[in-house]
Amino acid sequence: MKTLILGVLAAASLAIALPAAAEPLNQREHRQDARIERGVQTGAISPKTAVRLHRREASIRHAERTMRMEHGGRLTRQDRKVLNHRLTRVSHVIHARAHRQAEKL
Repeated sequence: MKTLILGVLAAASLAIALPAAAEPLNQREHRQDARIERGVQTGAISPKTAVRLHRREASIRHAERTMRMEHGGRLTRQDRKVLNHRLTRVSHVIHARAHRQAEKL
């Protein structure tokens, strides 16, 4: 009986920990999406560029889902490193596009 209760508690704690571990990546993706939309609203990023940036972000989300499926719902340290690197590259592009266009105005 004790092992059953301990097993249920362990499973529950894992279920709570998994979404929390993925939260920083998801938050970062949402922030970058918001930055793209702000750039479009201010005219700093063209709608065509915004579509390309959103596609790159969608590609990263797809890669994350694939990595999670390969590793039983978890991301390895290497997976996180790859995803963060890709998100950083997109972030730099967002910054460059927004500021290059803003300088032209």
